[in-house]
Amino acid sequence: MTEPILFRNLMQIADGHLEEFKAAVRAAVDFAGEHGPQLLVEVFIDEDRMECTSFQLYRDSDAVLRHWELADPHIQAVMAHCTVKDFAVFGDPDARVRAGLGPDVPFTPHLTGFHRLAG
Repeated sequence: MTEPILFRNLMQIADGHLEEFKAAVRAAVDFAGEHGPQLLVEVFIDEDRMECTSFQLYRDSDAVLRHWELADPHIQAVMAHCTVKDFAVFGDPDARVRAGLGPDVPFTPHLTGFHRLAG
């Protein structure tokens, strides 16, 4: 059975890069909305703290790999304006995704749940 994978990414926006960061994130999310395999992408920004938190929900590891294949230029454009403060994965991605994320990324296994997303 396929279980969902949820990414939570906390980013520190570089000083003086707020508007460029927001534009790059909007372009990346627009691209994902049109072409990406994500079931959900939500981005929240705290301008006072210059922090951004994004959530991405994937159906399975194949969807994560497809996202990486499609979105690298957009990811690079966003990363030009921030650093990752914390990144966590909720779910149990396969060895390919784990290798792509590296050994320092924590994984929290899925227990149960539901969603009402179409698809």
